Amino acid sequence: MYSCEEPRWGWGRCAPNPILFLSLLSVAPFGLLGEETRQVSLEVIPNQMGPPQNLLHIRAVGTNSTLHYVWSSLGPPAVLLVATNTPNSALTVNWSRLLSPEPDGGLMILPKDSIQFSSALVFTRLFEFDSINTSDAAAKPPGKSYPPYSLADFSWNNITDSLDPATLSATFRGHPNHDPTGAFANGSLAFRVQAFSRSGRPAQPPRLLHTMDTCQLEVALVGASPRGNRSLFGLEVATLGQGPDCPSMQEQHSINDEYTPAIFQLDQLLWGSFPSGFVQWRPVAFSQKQGSRESALPCQVSPLFPTLVYLLPQSPIVRAFFGAQNNCCAFNLTFGDSTGPGYWDQHYLSWSMLLGVGTPPVDALSPLVLGIMAVALGAPGLMLLAGGLFLLLGPKRYSEYQSIN
Repeated sequence: MYSCEEPRWGWGRCAPNPILFLSLLSVAPFGLLGEETRQVSLEVIPNQMGPPQNLLHIRAVGTNSTLHYVWSSLGPPAVLLVATNTPNSALTVNWSRLLSPEPDGGLMILPKDSIQFSSALVFTRLFEFDSINTSDAAAKPPGKSYPPYSLADFSWNNITDSLDPATLSATFRGHPNHDPTGAFANGSLAFRVQAFSRSGRPAQPPRLLHTMDTCQLEVALVGASPRGNRSLFGLEVATLGQGPDCPSMQEQHSINDEYTPAIFQLDQLLWGSFPSGFVQWRPVAFSQKQGSRESALPCQVSPLFPTLVYLLPQSPIVRAFFGAQNNCCAFNLTFGDSTGPGYWDQHYLSWSMLLGVGTPPVDALSPLVLGIMAVALGAPGLMLLAGGLFLLLGPKRYSEYQSIN
């Protein structure tokens, strides 16, 4: 098991820029506190005092509430999830304070008394293992551990260059500042963030169901040279709980694998009671850009474990918003095993998750599955009914025997 002190492996108001501000009005069947329409926007917050800094703000405004997702690669990649009970809440950033060694109060959502829920995710370390045995990957490293990559020590691209108006998306792409082995000479680690203007599913697996209350993260490791012949990779994720306890981890099972073939499970991370936040993902990653069943890799997740903040790489935006914190929770994800396809095939690995506030999207049985069930369950009944009707209404056969009398 993990130690509570140390993870064993792995942790002024901003005016919208008219060039970078993207906005769409849309309708979705689910929403926070019953919201059915939201104006979803995405903008890069400019640093008015110096060189560009990667701070991305997704804002989903409803009639009576607003959802804020603030992404940044200041320090390790991180996201703040904040829900308010007013359509007028706004993000404010004090850049001089945010970039200082003590960033407390450098980033706020105002008015403070409108905040109904707030938490954060921090992607702290990238792990690499020389795979030996993954039979118990959720409880221990799946092989020899190489020194982890601290994502706080990565250099990231200018997020403005990757902003895509058509898809409401942007990509944080980085590589280690110090890479003595040259593993990332031709490679990168990318965090692609996407907001949504309507409910639906992406075209590529795992095709998670999204609404306007959610945004999606795709993590992709591309072109980096592994340090082992059959290296497996993992990701350490830290979060803040609501109160002293860690968020809960749940598994949902379904008979429907139409959107992600052969995957009948959905994993969820849930914070507290409604209105609250959630993270969803399918326990699958892919070793090819065009995800398919042949390139699917199992995704193992460890139990959530409490740890101390100072043991993990620190996120300035989390410190700026929440202040000094002593405790947090973390979990580890491991992608692939030693027997199937893996990163070594094409030096490619991708994994996706959905995060949001409010009611998590729920997969309903598709028309295809309902049709199959109707045929499977209805055919025997129809056969019995047809047989009974034939016996009752079919032609009668009489005996040729004639009575003597």
